[in-house]
Amino acid sequence: MGRHSLPDDAATGSTGEGRASARRRTVALATALVLAVAGGTAIAVQRGLLTFSHSCAASAVRLDLVASPDVAPAVKAVADRARTEKITSDGSCMDVQVTARDSYKVAASFTSGAKPDFSVWIPDSSLWVDRAKDTSGSATVVTAGQVAASPIALAAVPATAKTLGWPQKTYTWAELTEAAAQDGKRHLGSADPAHSAAGLLALSCIGKSAASRGPEGSTQTAALAKLLSQRVSDSDGQVAGTLARDNSAAETGDPRRNQAVVLSEQAAFAYNASRGAGQGVRLFYPKDGAAQLDYPYTMVREAGMSTDESRAAMRFLTLLGDPESVRVLAGQGFRTPGRPAVGPVASAAGGSSPQPYASATADPPSAQELQDALGMWTITVQSARLTTVVDASGSMAATVPGSGGRSRMEVTKASLLQALSQFTPEDEIGLWDFSTHLDGSRDYRRLVPTARLGDPAAGGRTQRDRLSAAFAALQPVPGGATGLFDTTLAAYKEATSTYARGKFNAVVLLTDGANEDPGSISRADLVAQLQKLTDPSKPVPLIAIAVGPDADKDEVRQIAKATGGAGYQVNDPADIQAVILQAIMALGQAQHHG
Repeated sequence: MGRHSLPDDAATGSTGEGRASARRRTVALATALVLAVAGGTAIAVQRGLLTFSHSCAASAVRLDLVASPDVAPAVKAVADRARTEKITSDGSCMDVQVTARDSYKVAASFTSGAKPDFSVWIPDSSLWVDRAKDTSGSATVVTAGQVAASPIALAAVPATAKTLGWPQKTYTWAELTEAAAQDGKRHLGSADPAHSAAGLLALSCIGKSAASRGPEGSTQTAALAKLLSQRVSDSDGQVAGTLARDNSAAETGDPRRNQAVVLSEQAAFAYNASRGAGQGVRLFYPKDGAAQLDYPYTMVREAGMSTDESRAAMRFLTLLGDPESVRVLAGQGFRTPGRPAVGPVASAAGGSSPQPYASATADPPSAQELQDALGMWTITVQSARLTTVVDASGSMAATVPGSGGRSRMEVTKASLLQALSQFTPEDEIGLWDFSTHLDGSRDYRRLVPTARLGDPAAGGRTQRDRLSAAFAALQPVPGGATGLFDTTLAAYKEATSTYARGKFNAVVLLTDGANEDPGSISRADLVAQLQKLTDPSKPVPLIAIAVGPDADKDEVRQIAKATGGAGYQVNDPADIQAVILQAIMALGQAQHHG
């Protein structure tokens, strides 16, 4: 789990379909209005009816334009051509000043209410325009066209691409990300979806792809998000630099290097251009469709622009679509909007048939789908503080059917170790076990105090190493009963008294039976005390998991509900890992929306 939070300008509200429809209407209306002002001039320019031969330096119209760093060089080249060739708008030269600026930073700037220092904005994706509209009002920014396009794919270094079957083998998004990070043997990276349109669009596509598999899809998406969070870069510009530079042991064994990353086709094109022959990445285009960066040409505070500025802005949009500008954009790896894929661009980026680089792209995710993906990412990768409490009563020695003779405890330990592997060094996890009278009159033992997994422990080990050893050493207590109620109350008291702000705090309780300690508090008293300890400003949900057919699922659900948590039942202890992840995601999202 990483250290990410929702941007302050995160989209909220209406459904995606409505937003998409509204956006199309807004774009069409706004374009018509702007063209009504500028159209006569633009048509005249295109038809060669205006004379550009005179000197127009004194009458040049200044236009400040901010563009995503990937497309900014191409836009600047067109602006330079406009100055050099004295291309005019309504008889006046255009002095277009282009500044590269990260799209997420520009979108965030609209929250301040300050007047932007630019008139035109070309982010890498319309999702940032939607974000800006949500914070500044729909009349503030208007999309008038589209400058370029670039599909999002998965780039792999040559050795990894070969093992994945490139270019013949094709995958869905979910299959591709799972295969690229198989068993943790390869490192898969991405830009932070909170800062990157490519990262967020890919995450949304992964979620949609996984959801098609059925009810377990959300858990698989969370697992993939958690995996990505451990290899995340802050911005798109940093992602390609994390790739292994060659197939040497020094590079492939470097924990900082990735073997595959989420990239736009254009970013892969640029990366390959900087590499020697045969050293570039190979691109996998998911067969269930690649979302696209769409580079919208956006008028900012258009109502406050002068007529000359509005006309110049529209004239420059026209210029960006002329044949010479299209060649400039293609030369830097961009596709032309609405036109078939260009084979040489895809090939230079690492695409090759039968990879479906020329097939239809995926429908863009709705605003709600993007918000859901970002919310899931934020919660799933948020740093956690968990107290894990495991039943060690004698019944945990019972054999699990179909497990090859393994006991409930053995299967539980394997599932817990699998879950542990998905947490990051920033997460805090501790371990208790319980039966009856394990520590004098107490039914429980604190085996490993809750601490950061990355913290050092004795013998040159880390907290993660210490926990792994403690999980592996768990054993059923012969003849031990289930001291559930007293243990639950003690663990919850400690968790609430050591609450860590900024983290997802929870108690994870695993039991295969009902309370069997006649000297403990009653269920009614336990529920009442848990409710008194619960503080909405410091939520510590209890995730109670009933393991096996003998566990009292109604009991654990009632106890968990008293804390704002949830109770689950698994017949196969191997499912514990998935349930823990599912619970963290569901309860974390509930806290976020609450």
